[in-house]
Amino acid sequence: MRPTSLDLMPPRTTEPTLLRVLAGERLDPPPVWLMRQAGRYLPEYRALRAKAPNFLAFCYTPELAAEATLQPIARFDFDAAILFSDIVVVADGLGAKVEVREGEGPVFDPVKPEILRKLSVARVRKHLEPVYQTVRRVKAGLAPGKALIGFAGAPWTVGCYMVEGSGKHGFSAPQAWMRRDPAGFGALIDLLAAATIEHLSAQIEAGADCVQLFESWAGLLNGDEFYRYAIAPAARIARELKRRHPGVRIVGFPRGAGSMLEAYAESAGADAVSLDYDVTLAAGRAIQKRLPVQGNLDPELLVKGGTAMTTRVGEICKAFAGGPHIFNLGHGIVPQTPPEHVAALVAAVRAKP
Repeated sequence: MRPTSLDLMPPRTTEPTLLRVLAGERLDPPPVWLMRQAGRYLPEYRALRAKAPNFLAFCYTPELAAEATLQPIARFDFDAAILFSDIVVVADGLGAKVEVREGEGPVFDPVKPEILRKLSVARVRKHLEPVYQTVRRVKAGLAPGKALIGFAGAPWTVGCYMVEGSGKHGFSAPQAWMRRDPAGFGALIDLLAAATIEHLSAQIEAGADCVQLFESWAGLLNGDEFYRYAIAPAARIARELKRRHPGVRIVGFPRGAGSMLEAYAESAGADAVSLDYDVTLAAGRAIQKRLPVQGNLDPELLVKGGTAMTTRVGEICKAFAGGPHIFNLGHGIVPQTPPEHVAALVAAVRAKP
């Protein structure tokens, strides 16, 4: 029998566009999602948040966290959902005392060397089981073609909060500890790396399609410190995740890495690098020659909206059109962002010139 025209058509795929780009494919338009796309800028999120007594309780209530994860997909039709959770849950899982206060962020009883022996990787999965239940709920509720992103904070970033106690006044305490007692501070980083592996692995087992590692305070590290406390732990996490879950894709976000960004792209084991908004388009294209890139609109332009925003969206899309690119912000959405600006951003990314 002669093949028909339908037989000769390429097969349709429901593989999420995000995963295709992470595998190295160039797509036009690029997939789009935004860091902190579930959050206080959405009225439906604020109504949902009011149902929980505190932020961590909200994160640990699967039906609420799953709904928060899916809200921006329903409203904006993003190409990916990112799990609604927080980077400090790994520390909470280890047994560190932490709360997340409204308008202040995470607050810890500062971790000191003598407390390390009381923290346990063995309790992480059991304590964080509600998070994995959320992943399963979201995965069941996502339409075909939408990716689910799991995430964790990188060890250096989570360690900064744990040692300092909060992020309100900088991070002099972890910087002093790592320089005074590299072995002791290294033990904390190793502990967090092991816990992060368990946490991300459990998310993948529950249904996450890929994961992102947030190194929010990479900019505090220089030279050898950057290699030791940012690159080496990320590479360890990536190796073990890929050993356990062959084919899993990992996005690294070393915010503020500056001149160390290329070293991170080369050695951290990530399949893609998310670019903060201070990374020039030329520097981003240099990274794109090695790996897919994600980013990098300034969140303040999203607040402003209008021509300034759409012009920059076009510049970013054009700059990265020659290779694999995921459109995103260079950091998270801020609470004062008008939702209609987010809708306009998605439309601009998907618009044909």
